Amino acid sequence: MSTIHGIIGYTITPFSANGENLDLPALGQSIDRLIDSGVHTIAPLGSTGEGAYLSDSEWDQVAEFSIKHVANRVPTIVSVSDLTTAKAVRRARFAEAHGADVVMVLPASYWKLSEAEILAHYRAIGDSIGVPIMLYNNPATSGTDMSVELILRIVNAVENVTMVKESTGDIQRMHKLQLLGEGQVPFYNGCNPLALEAFAAGAKGWCTAAANLIPQLNLDLYDAAMAGDLDRARDLFYRQLPLLDFILKGGLPATIKAGLRATGLEAGEPRLPVFPLNETGRAVLQNLLNTLR
Repeated sequence: MSTIHGIIGYTITPFSANGENLDLPALGQSIDRLIDSGVHTIAPLGSTGEGAYLSDSEWDQVAEFSIKHVANRVPTIVSVSDLTTAKAVRRARFAEAHGADVVMVLPASYWKLSEAEILAHYRAIGDSIGVPIMLYNNPATSGTDMSVELILRIVNAVENVTMVKESTGDIQRMHKLQLLGEGQVPFYNGCNPLALEAFAAGAKGWCTAAANLIPQLNLDLYDAAMAGDLDRARDLFYRQLPLLDFILKGGLPATIKAGLRATGLEAGEPRLPVFPLNETGRAVLQNLLNTLR
């Protein structure tokens, strides 16, 4: 899907004060903020959205609400990853039925999967839906590191796997995807500190939770990179790099929820076992945000 480009904003999943209930009105506010800021795509239920910590009922509520609230103002990419193929298929079908433009799939599993098992996982999901699939490679969360050769094998074998989100933190993966894929496989940066290098390597977009806090800087960097204005792109990137590093090291749900609170939107705390940002971390975050205003 060539329309997926630019800044892909990853949403949080807000909870009530005790963390027991979803706060869908706050989710709606966060989505509106992102769209009003100019992001090109909304992506619920990823790592930032704590999709792994939701019950099936909660996941369904967040997926349905998010797609309905976006209301085709921009495309939606719904993360449907789950521990089993059957559950990922169920989520993919649910997302498609409710209007998702793309689903994102991480080969999450308790056991280390063989390449044949990974391919079968993607094939089963691909055969069950008609919308495009964004293959997501993030060994830090899935425990599975897919080689570029395996990724391209999956792309060639599963018709609707049409794009790749690369989050290993290894820029050479992107260069290799561009080279071995002969420029025909759109790929997207999922590692905040690699944003500048990723655009230089040919990334079509940047999947980032930082858009919740500094959307204009993210958008300006993308525009400068696309315009070939390297000096401006470099300046914009290094301005935001300390915050990008902090978000990555502090954990996405904890840092983004604390940052939203600092900007006036209460989204609750992360769900256990993830701890909220501590007092020292909140002070550092506030200082970083202040320097970027």
